[in-house]
Amino acid sequence: MNPLITTFIQNLDFSQPEIEEILSQPLNEVINSPALKQELDTLNIDLLKKTLPTAGAVLAEHLPLFYDWLKNELGVQRVPDSPDHTTKWVIGFLNNQESINHLVELHRPVPHAALETAVPRLVGLFDGVEDVTVREEWQKAVAALCLVLVVDAREQEKLGQC
Repeated sequence: MNPLITTFIQNLDFSQPEIEEILSQPLNEVINSPALKQELDTLNIDLLKKTLPTAGAVLAEHLPLFYDWLKNELGVQRVPDSPDHTTKWVIGFLNNQESINHLVELHRPVPHAALETAVPRLVGLFDGVEDVTVREEWQKAVAALCLVLVVDAREQEKLGQC
């Protein structure tokens, strides 16, 4: 099975057919869908906020290598200089200061194929978190946000081919 689909199935409460259906829909429909809303509503925001230092440490440690991989292996042109922006964005999102739409806009320059290849690795950055509950909640949060990014990337690719 595709590593991207596997990542979403393992970390979100969707089956393979549901993931494939979501990935085929327009971004607007997905963002406004009861299914995504329900998935986001199940995130333990209090736990995520409480464990931001843990996530920040994971991101600070692993994102520089992840960014190098994006740039050098996947050919992504615009890669952040440091993990700070990602950590700040996550904090802003959890504090309702950043929107999913803004996240989508920020990631539109990332090529579709690179984005899909990167998602499993990004979610996997949290594999080393010892507390299972914390690890799973962060992986779920990152996977949910990445699902939206992949939906948009696929939609943009379709629009570009028309």
